[in-house]
Amino acid sequence: MSKPKPAPLPSGTVVGGYQIVKKLAAGGFGVVYLAEGENQQMVAVKEYLPASLAERSAGELTPRVKPDKQPLYRLGLKSFFEEGRSLAQISHPSVVSVLNFFRENETVYMVMNYLQGDTLQDFIVTARDLKRDKVFRESTIRSLFDEILRGLRIVHQHKMLHLDIKPANIFITNDNKAVMLDFGAAREVLNKESNFIRPMYTPGFAAPEMYRRDGTLGPWTDIYAIGACIYACMQGYPPNDAPQRLEKDRLALSLSRLRNVYSDNLIEVTEWCMSLDPLSRPQSVFALQKELARETERRYTKLSFGERLKLQIETLKTGAKA
Repeated sequence: MSKPKPAPLPSGTVVGGYQIVKKLAAGGFGVVYLAEGENQQMVAVKEYLPASLAERSAGELTPRVKPDKQPLYRLGLKSFFEEGRSLAQISHPSVVSVLNFFRENETVYMVMNYLQGDTLQDFIVTARDLKRDKVFRESTIRSLFDEILRGLRIVHQHKMLHLDIKPANIFITNDNKAVMLDFGAAREVLNKESNFIRPMYTPGFAAPEMYRRDGTLGPWTDIYAIGACIYACMQGYPPNDAPQRLEKDRLALSLSRLRNVYSDNLIEVTEWCMSLDPLSRPQSVFALQKELARETERRYTKLSFGERLKLQIETLKTGAKA
């Protein structure tokens, strides 16, 4: 029987001067609420509440943490607080704005701009269900990731990593701005420190080094996830996850099916970002931006009859093994 998740704060609760309206979302490491601040400003409030470490019954405010789990809970709390402090220093339209962060009820709360719109994941699913040849036009993909990379470059300049870039964490606002949400520093600290916590990786978007306790993380780790997001925008589905790819890598085969649909440059950039070897990827956001900007060199390679035949045979083989 699975352990019950900690209960969210009830509507009407006031924390740090913000009144909780309702729960918006919950994950393994926290709960996000819609809340009302001063002057009736609507904000999103994220509460540090790791489900594997803390318990809370309905109507309670303070999480209950068993003594043996306290050191790990405190470690994640410290990382979550530091993440809030770092994000509050960043002002960029593509990075979620942290307006405030504070300690209360023996946990930490991060107050952010409340955004209205849909996630990139929602857009991908909708476009895929329309069964178009192209999930998104290439110009759309390039302009979207140009925006995201501008924000990510600022994040990296502040010596931070996102560590959980995926379509569900890229938000497209109603006024067509792309914003990165849900940074994963606290999650990553807890994953590295203890076998107790099941890694919260999103299959397909986490780089291979994130699955290893001794893996060296850096800008190249976020860049792998960017490549996987571009792939999802082209294919409509996430790529195979890193452990599967390490056993048998079908990325090049999958991307070759997109030749003549997307430019050689975009396909090559995606494959470059998603190299299994971290040293073979772009080592900085700037290097990736430079390559993505080379629109003048857009070429489309048409598949020959023989290549199409080989692809069909390989696809049938893959389907038969699945």
